[in-house]
Amino acid sequence: MPAFELKAESECKWDIVSLGEVMLRLDPGEQRIHTTRAFKVWEGGGEYNVARGLKRCFGKRAAVATALVDNPVGRLLEDLIFQGGVHMDYVRWVPYDGIGRKARIGLNFTERGYGVRPAVGCSDRANSAAAQLKKGDFDWNAIFGRDGVRWFHTGGIFAGLSQTTPDVVIEAMTAARKHGTLVSYDLNYRASLWKDIGGKEKAVEVNRTIAPLVDVMIGNEEDFSSALGFEIPGLDPGCSRLNPDSFKKMIAGAVNVFPNFKAVATTLRNAKTATINDWGAVLYMDGSFYEALLRENLEILDRVGGGDSFASGLIYGLMEQKTPDEAVNYGAAHGALAMTTPGDTTTASLNEVERVMKGGTARIAR
Repeated sequence: MPAFELKAESECKWDIVSLGEVMLRLDPGEQRIHTTRAFKVWEGGGEYNVARGLKRCFGKRAAVATALVDNPVGRLLEDLIFQGGVHMDYVRWVPYDGIGRKARIGLNFTERGYGVRPAVGCSDRANSAAAQLKKGDFDWNAIFGRDGVRWFHTGGIFAGLSQTTPDVVIEAMTAARKHGTLVSYDLNYRASLWKDIGGKEKAVEVNRTIAPLVDVMIGNEEDFSSALGFEIPGLDPGCSRLNPDSFKKMIAGAVNVFPNFKAVATTLRNAKTATINDWGAVLYMDGSFYEALLRENLEILDRVGGGDSFASGLIYGLMEQKTPDEAVNYGAAHGALAMTTPGDTTTASLNEVERVMKGGTARIAR
């Protein structure tokens, strides 16, 4: 059984609230960013994607806390978020100054990659409205106390946006814990975010300040090493992403330092090519390790958002009081499905996730 209890649905307006930036993703499809003549637009953001997955695939009541600029680009994001079913009760609308000098919407240009050419992400997000959020911008006691939230999620992408966003994370987590809301955090280390503000050392400093407030910590091996400063014992560079024993030693070390972690989850990925990956996951909970089915040679259309969909599937399993083994497999199956479609966000259904968990094939369904 789970090592923690969630607030009752009847006591809460929301099953999940995520805090983070929502950007416009501009996707050149099969083309390259620097040569394309057309982009397809999506919404996306590491923290938001988790809330959207819990709503669209798993039917949970979801809301996002963020800031958007009140101009046509911001209203495009609003329309995309509405399509995802995520509520916007806690969105702060920032006035538009005419050219985006004071605040803007962040942009994320993403190439999917193919074969030996890896996926490429190019962010254009400095001075965004979300990056300028600061302590006191949200009434967290009203959100978690008056409205009620069963699960709160945020992550290292939002924490790395500016000097003020870590304070927002800490303020939110402190209020969530005060009101009995479970807190999850996806480390989601991005070198480009930390490059100009202190690099890995700053990332470790910020994330180690946040970690004592986290119930469920999520990440991969790069996240735990670069964002939390943990070494992977006995690391074999030739198979680092496929050696569960190394991850288990790392996770055990993390739990010793942060005993508040009720669960720790990590994805296992070996990118043989941009379009062929081995994909699995490990969950530590109740003093034991649980491994999801390792899917070898998984065909990938668009890898971006796979980790976020893993997180939403895992949270769904834990929220529904599934066994730890079932929870990690919900996450791994949902992440695998999400990477078969374009865009950051899931298009999978709960039935599809459970079919994949049971070993369903790709034979046509009709």
